[in-house]
Amino acid sequence: MNSPKKKSAATKQRLVAVKPSGEKEESLADLIFDVVRQIPKGRVSTYGAIAAVLSLPNPRMVGRAMRSVDDKGRKVPAQRVINSAGRITGDHGDSRRQLLEKEGVKVVKDRVVDFRTLFWDPAKEL
Repeated sequence: MNSPKKKSAATKQRLVAVKPSGEKEESLADLIFDVVRQIPKGRVSTYGAIAAVLSLPNPRMVGRAMRSVDDKGRKVPAQRVINSAGRITGDHGDSRRQLLEKEGVKVVKDRVVDFRTLFWDPAKEL
């Protein structure tokens, strides 16, 4: 009997998803960034709200994407994404606080003042 040939790692190809138009499918991070770019100046949303609208199983997936914004210098207003308690989180908290304050958002001790009033829910707004 002939045994099936095993493919080496070099011969394996990564499949790239494409849209019906033939364009390359967006990555998960790109989808997250598209939602974040729609948050209006002076408003905030949460990791969980963005995850929910994209049917992601975990808000941390949004957090990982927001961390990559700072690493790669992408033009995404990551400062507008905070946790569900209204707090700025992550390694870049000081710079994100400053950016929010420039937009007119009042922040006290890393907590957005009037969080519920400023909350932008992508499930309702998109």
